[in-house]
Amino acid sequence: MKESPGVVDLLGVLAYAELSAYARMTEDATTLAPSLADRAALSELAVTEYAHFRLLRDRLTEFGADPDEAMSPFVAALDAWHAQTRPADWLQALVKTYVGDGIALDFYREAARHLDPSIADLVDEVLVDEGRSQFAVEHVRAGIAADPVAGGRLALWARRLVGEALSQGQQVASARPELALLLVESAGEGATDISRLFARLTEAHGKRMAAMGI
Repeated sequence: MKESPGVVDLLGVLAYAELSAYARMTEDATTLAPSLADRAALSELAVTEYAHFRLLRDRLTEFGADPDEAMSPFVAALDAWHAQTRPADWLQALVKTYVGDGIALDFYREAARHLDPSIADLVDEVLVDEGRSQFAVEHVRAGIAADPVAGGRLALWARRLVGEALSQGQQVASARPELALLLVESAGEGATDISRLFARLTEAHGKRMAAMGI
């Protein structure tokens, strides 16, 4: 069963995002986690990301698409995003996992809003939180409580993450118009609808920042 190029692009970028998240979280767990318990917890979350990648890869195969070809247009942009936002410490890694990844996943969720229910349900399944938010929020709040000065530093880091994410998103959208069209169609047809879309994204980002206390 063939799917539209926009849907294949959406599943392709999501698949590579999940694969990249698995690799990054595994690395952060090994190199930045301050305790074995933290290493185990983040590694467990990474395993979940890999399971999501497998779901997307299998669905792409069912559609008759080659998963590698579907992911390849997004490798450069996502790799650049990770290279430009490499965390320097444990708290930065957690903020990136929660805030940086969160705004990107919001875009994917919006793009899938008006797709066939089977696709929308798959996207919802792979974007499910699985305890990532609670883990990040609890540890970041504890870190700020122990070192209040860290709050300002992490707030600046979060703003940088969002700026880089939006920049890479614009590059992807310009290179893959079918994917960009899904996002526009999810918002509606008018400028007001687009404004509401970005208002929803901004509101979700603000809630994440507030949850961490930064």
